[in-house]
Amino acid sequence: MAERRNTKISERKRPQQLRSSELVSAILQAATQVLEQEGATRFTTARVAERAGVSIGSLYQYFPNKAAILFRLQSEEWQRTGNLLAAILSNNTVSPRQRLHDLTLAFLQSECEEAAMRTALNDAAPLYRDAPEVQEARAAGDNVISDFLLELLPQSNEDDRARAADLINSTLGNVGKHFSESPRTPAEIQAYAQEMAQMFCAWIREKGADLQ
Repeated sequence: MAERRNTKISERKRPQQLRSSELVSAILQAATQVLEQEGATRFTTARVAERAGVSIGSLYQYFPNKAAILFRLQSEEWQRTGNLLAAILSNNTVSPRQRLHDLTLAFLQSECEEAAMRTALNDAAPLYRDAPEVQEARAAGDNVISDFLLELLPQSNEDDRARAADLINSTLGNVGKHFSESPRTPAEIQAYAQEMAQMFCAWIREKGADLQ
């Protein structure tokens, strides 16, 4: 974990052909396995290449260093989470109150199911967290929450929504991390999600939203 911060984390190139795409897929699959089994401190490009069955040179054609691989895994995880949140919060056939409950439940379930991987990615974050690409990758989740708040609080200004979205995202992330550190039963997840949803509802209602 000695790589300095702000190292290059952008991929060297994107695969253009099926064979190249399969190579990158194999590298990322191997990286996931190494990270889950070895942890962030023992994660190296050599171990990933060996697990993927490719040469280190082939790996470096697409990823300049281990930080780039870890950032790719993290950004894909953020994208999956963002897509999950968007699908729930954009479903305006469901009441805002129910959407908030569905949101917290789905998020906590995901945190618990992927606890080992997310812990390892969090441990690896110092390698890339200060890079400008990180802010861009995380913006999707903030935008999803911000759009939901715009629906509930159309009178609010953009800065207020952005701050509120950041608060909700930070709360979800920090609580989810703490909650998933111990094994949880479905009943515990459901109860915790219900309490979190009620907390969010009370706070948003204070801002003037009608959650019925």
